[in-house]
Amino acid sequence: MAGQENKEKATPTAQLVAHMTRTLRKQKGLTQEQLGEMCGFSGAAISGVETCAQPASDQMLVKLEEAIGDGMGFFQESRLYLRIEKYPVQFKEYVLLERAALNLHLFATPVVHGLFQTEEYARALIAGGFPILTEERVEELVDARVARREVFDREPPTLIELVLDEAALLRPIGDQAVMRGQLRFLAECARRRNVTIQVLPLDCALHGEYAGNQGQLNVLETQEHEHLVYLEPQDESLLISDPAKVSTYMQRYARIRGQALAPRESLGLIERLAGDQQ
Repeated sequence: MAGQENKEKATPTAQLVAHMTRTLRKQKGLTQEQLGEMCGFSGAAISGVETCAQPASDQMLVKLEEAIGDGMGFFQESRLYLRIEKYPVQFKEYVLLERAALNLHLFATPVVHGLFQTEEYARALIAGGFPILTEERVEELVDARVARREVFDREPPTLIELVLDEAALLRPIGDQAVMRGQLRFLAECARRRNVTIQVLPLDCALHGEYAGNQGQLNVLETQEHEHLVYLEPQDESLLISDPAKVSTYMQRYARIRGQALAPRESLGLIERLAGDQQ
């Protein structure tokens, strides 16, 4: 039943992968069972890919590239587009921009920014949200979210700044073990040379200013040195390119960053909350 539903809902990339797998397999004179054995999967799994009954996983695409890719890079490139097709519609345009950005300036509240979420934290957050999703859809979104972390290791490196509201550090998502793992991952990220993390303290408004009251904010610089702003209020999507508006958002981000703790002080706070520092 699920296989038939997958066939009917198969995305363009899944259909193209199915066609290429079937074509290249036959060109090499391989049966589905033989190709499956080469890739570490069953013949039924290969059949599922070729009929779109079960789209190829990221791991299978890697193995197909090794087994029948012939250096074309087709299956390797398909990994990105299959992943993008899993994202919510409103997010697909932004994630391509994020992946290629020169610089990312991020402000996150009330939860940890998606780019910095651990698998366990993301699963708890997505599974606990609304509308209620199937387990399969939850796992798709978790895999897609975690895969975004490729940007951390891109060459040349993307420079990433994150200002994180302290409320996101204090709000437990999942259980204490999940939260501890998330905090430790944030600390690990903060030690990267291309990443800066600052915490906007809960008491910053005691000094008369709180620039973060409008919610989360993403500012990115493209390869063409254009600045864009991405907002995602209540599952809607706003990608802003108007220079005057972008300028205002960039100034707001600068204010938020200016009200945050310094990077070293922020790291110390994260480590203390994780229980790794007295």
